[in-house]
Amino acid sequence: MKNSRNILIRLSLLVSALVISSCTDKLDVQEGQLSTADIDYTDARGMIEPLIGAYYEVGTRGWEEPILLGVRGDDVNAGGLGDQQPLADTDRYNYDKDYWMYNSLWNVHYNDIINLNTAILQVENFMEYATGADLARGEQYIAEIKVLRAWFYLNLARTWSDVFIITSNQPEEELAQGVSTKEEVLQFIITEMNEAIPNLPDQRPNERTDLPGGVTMYTAYALKALAHQELGEPQGVADAAGAIINSGKFSLYPDFYQLFKKPGELSNESLFEIQYSDYGTETGEAFYHTYAPFGPQNWSPARANASGGWGFYEPSKKFIGFMLDRDETVRLQTSVLFTDRGIEELRNEGYTDLPAFVSNETPSGDVIEDFPRALFSSGKHYLPSIQLTDGRNNYGAGKNFIVIRYAEILLMYAEALTNGASGTGLTADQAVNLVRERANMPPLSGVTTQDVLDEKFAELAMEWGIRFYDMIRVDNYSELSYDGRTFTAADEYLPYPQAQVDALPLGN
Repeated sequence: MKNSRNILIRLSLLVSALVISSCTDKLDVQEGQLSTADIDYTDARGMIEPLIGAYYEVGTRGWEEPILLGVRGDDVNAGGLGDQQPLADTDRYNYDKDYWMYNSLWNVHYNDIINLNTAILQVENFMEYATGADLARGEQYIAEIKVLRAWFYLNLARTWSDVFIITSNQPEEELAQGVSTKEEVLQFIITEMNEAIPNLPDQRPNERTDLPGGVTMYTAYALKALAHQELGEPQGVADAAGAIINSGKFSLYPDFYQLFKKPGELSNESLFEIQYSDYGTETGEAFYHTYAPFGPQNWSPARANASGGWGFYEPSKKFIGFMLDRDETVRLQTSVLFTDRGIEELRNEGYTDLPAFVSNETPSGDVIEDFPRALFSSGKHYLPSIQLTDGRNNYGAGKNFIVIRYAEILLMYAEALTNGASGTGLTADQAVNLVRERANMPPLSGVTTQDVLDEKFAELAMEWGIRFYDMIRVDNYSELSYDGRTFTAADEYLPYPQAQVDALPLGN
């Protein structure tokens, strides 16, 4: 189609050399371009380059993407955003199809999908000349790229429902066929993961020595479980999540606070984690995600010169009240950065006897000062200033971004069992209580679906919109109708960006 360029920002393949840093044990990926004319497909040593390019695509998330994906749940509020009012409107389910963030999320995801498709084609070209172990390695690389691509499709289907499935890097014909239904997209993910799993390493991501932190068969099982969950298929969830649990390879990182900071990076809990680094150097090259939108505008960092944030992403008072009412300690202190103004607001709402840990000083010694946009900030996206590399001052500089972790798998599995699925190994009570034990919460018996959903609220708040997707999945609109908001079925999905409606066969 002549206007399909709207999602075709560029079709260059991003590749890099692979360097494993001895001090950070991270992927050192750098942007570069490699024309097809420069590739010697007979040299199997170059086969890894398209794979590294695919990981680079996943790592180059715009700051707006996790913010937009997460802001609609009752766990998060958009800060008082004078310069991003449509984001605050989105948080209140008033959608503007012309808002740049909607179009950016669409464009960047599809651009990355097309570049991942290109990477698959490049690996296939190498495989035409490969034999033996090199041929098997190519199958693994393609499977890895399909797992990364599946995550993009899951985000798109959850956000817009009916979207395009594109498997080539020249998608005009696929675009002309129109969008696939959400159910078709989710089934596509399941089919792709079934094909990928046999070709992927039977390891935790942190066990891989070729690409530490790269996806494995268990990442694919996790995405398969998530797709089954969206489809309302509890047995499919139990089977896929059960494969992860019964592997015996995963465990919860013992320190919930440090899980989201440098010590918890690539832990045994991680199934999918986007890696960033400044390679331990005070100056020079760095590969960062922009965490500033999550951070407080004003703070007194324990380490001098550490920059603050923008105040765009605020844990809701509803979430904080929910946690206080449950006598949560570890998870509340980790999830929320408090200001004095926010603490006073909680007292005004009846929480007069707040526990001592509800303080504007974090356990790492950073003091969160009052700032105009919000009362609170997300602790899960916070990196203590004392964990910044010397000389690096960006908010959250070098912090990894956890996408899927074992706690979510345990709770998905437990929910599936409460909805009639049969499981092997753990019971629903055992799965939930493993998560509660780390949080210093007493065990439960006879857990119900509501118990599991409440546990997910406490455990996974502020993470990638999980709470929002849970509530629309179970049609619990009343939870999303809070603080003056009214949520209806019409608010489940964002409208297609107007720029895409004008260019593509979206049926609108």
